[in-house]
This record gives sequence, structure tokens and C-alpha cells, in this order.
Amino acid sequence: MPISWILKRARQSYWRMTRPLTIGAQGCVIAPDRRILLIRHTYRPGWHFPGGGVEKNETIETALARELKEEAGIQMTGRPQLFGIYANFRYFPSDHIALFVVREWQQPVAPKPNFEIAEHGFFPIDALPEQIHASTRARIDEIKGSVSVAELW
Repeated sequence: MPISWILKRARQSYWRMTRPLTIGAQGCVIAPDRRILLIRHTYRPGWHFPGGGVEKNETIETALARELKEEAGIQMTGRPQLFGIYANFRYFPSDHIALFVVREWQQPVAPKPNFEIAEHGFFPIDALPEQIHASTRARIDEIKGSVSVAELW
């Protein structure tokens, strides 16, 4: 593992423990045929939306654009729709996640697996992978309108 990746993870852990509030941005990228983009990390189980933490002097939308490009080669071509803001307290004290729906985008080049992302793929909204993370599945159900929007991630 590259030392820069280890240092980034150590810095993120420190911030989560010492800051009164952290926020991340995740994107539910929806293709015209209603397939959903999901990624699988190398460091945690399950399939998730692409996304990550908001850095210093960065807006939430800028963080989302950066993470989509880094993790899946996605470039937004229009503004994303803010779907909800969720408390993520069961994983990190005072952490929040802003979930966006991204319908206007392009993927000029699909990235190859790397030290952070094992794989990514588009899945039919009604045929998601078995190993999808429970919170990701719940958010998709909310976006589909089949359940009420929750407050907790």
C-alpha cells in the first residue's frame, strides 16, 4: 500500500475522533436505463455508492465531483440533486452523509481497480448485488419511493 494512502487514512481517523462534525458526500449515479453505479472498496465489505469526505475549503458538490471521478471515472455534466442528509453516528461520532442523485453524467474512461477500489459496476435497480451494504440498499429503496426516507444512514 502506498504511504500516501496510509497517511490519508490516518488523517481521516484523527479528524473523525477530534472534530465535532464531519461530513461526506455520496452519489447515487443513475444511468438512463435505470442501472445504479456501485463500487466495492478494498478495505470494507459490500457494494456502496461512490463518495467520501469533504476536504477543507471544498464544497459538498465539489467533493462529490472529485470522489465520483476518482472512484469511478464519472464526470457530472449537470448539477446533482440533493436527496437527503443522514446521520452516520453508528460508525463515527457526529458524522453526516449528504446523498445526491446524479442523472447527468458521462464516463469517458472506466478506471481499472486500484489500492482503494476493487471494482465498480452498474446494476439494474431491481437486481442489485447480494453483497450490497444494507445502508446502500435502504437508500436505493428510498430513492425508488418504496420506503420512507430515514434520518440515520
